[in-house]
Amino acid sequence: MKITQVVCQILRIDRVEAKTASSQDSVLVRIRTDTGLEGIGEADSSPEVVKAIVDAPFSHNVACGLRELLLGENPLETDRLWQKLYRSTMYYGRSSVTITAMAAVDMALWDLKGKHYGEPIHRLLGGKRHERIKAYASILFGRDGAETAEIGRRWTDAGYQAVKFGWEPMGQSEALDLELVRGAREGIGDATLLVDAGCVWDARTALRRAQAFADSNIEWLEEPLLPDDIDGYCWLKDRSPVPIASGEEECGRQAFRPWIDRRALDVYQVDLARNGFTDATYIRQRVEEIGARLCNHCYTSPVTVAASLHWLCTCRDAFLFEDCVEDSPLRHELTVEKVQAEDGWITVPDRPGLGITLDEDFVAAHLVSQSGD
Repeated sequence: MKITQVVCQILRIDRVEAKTASSQDSVLVRIRTDTGLEGIGEADSSPEVVKAIVDAPFSHNVACGLRELLLGENPLETDRLWQKLYRSTMYYGRSSVTITAMAAVDMALWDLKGKHYGEPIHRLLGGKRHERIKAYASILFGRDGAETAEIGRRWTDAGYQAVKFGWEPMGQSEALDLELVRGAREGIGDATLLVDAGCVWDARTALRRAQAFADSNIEWLEEPLLPDDIDGYCWLKDRSPVPIASGEEECGRQAFRPWIDRRALDVYQVDLARNGFTDATYIRQRVEEIGARLCNHCYTSPVTVAASLHWLCTCRDAFLFEDCVEDSPLRHELTVEKVQAEDGWITVPDRPGLGITLDEDFVAAHLVSQSGD
């Protein structure tokens, strides 16, 4: 089996708002073979930048676009291909957006591998440990405590036993921060509450917030500091009365390694659309070695939701699953299958590969750019 086409598609919904939500556009990588099989992958990044990395022509041996490196290759050789892409992009890659583009490719290759062998990806990763996982509704904060409480009630009424609120407008003032979290607790009652600060404080301020939020019995405080402040995270984790979570910005094993080596977090959040299965498997093994917990990060489309389920179900302690509930057509209509929690639990797909099928009518209606036909 050989790769014959690498198609990169950018999709975008009609109305893109100024908010921190990556469910408004998407970049898909579709890898096709001479056997007629197709694998699908997605990157959570700037779609146009990812497309440029896929499309770039050969410059020299360590500065080449991904498509040219993949054509003619056997898609089943996922680890070798990851290493080939990493080495052949060293002059402009090794981190950040190049790794996210590689993650989309890697996801598509594993989807192809599963379809070739007639097995779900989780079986190829070593086997699932969980048939279903408790899901938390992942949503942005309201403008104030009252609106946040209303949002919380909506999702607990929908059957979720856990809700995470995140990002804006947290960080504007101490009074508003406390109001938002108290409103969230009021809205969801006894359900599990998670707080995503969105990288807004210094370490000492974050500690004060963690101490104050502890009164609201939060399950974790996510991304209180800037993502490069590993020293700050180590300092905070050792003093915080609540668990500290982070990792969604990290791309690949090289990015995660210092966080794991220094035991900087209680919960390591891994986004399959920024890491791919090959590196996410390495990260899982390392995090489990140090006795910390793992969770997925996912705020895009059902493609990444399915990928996250295949990976997280192989983790020893898959205690929660991030289920984006943004009211976006891209989140809910991109695939034929509905990949969303029911009554607060989300079920792991068991069909070959990712176990999802793109709705080609939706793709055609929201396609803004394509290359690689």
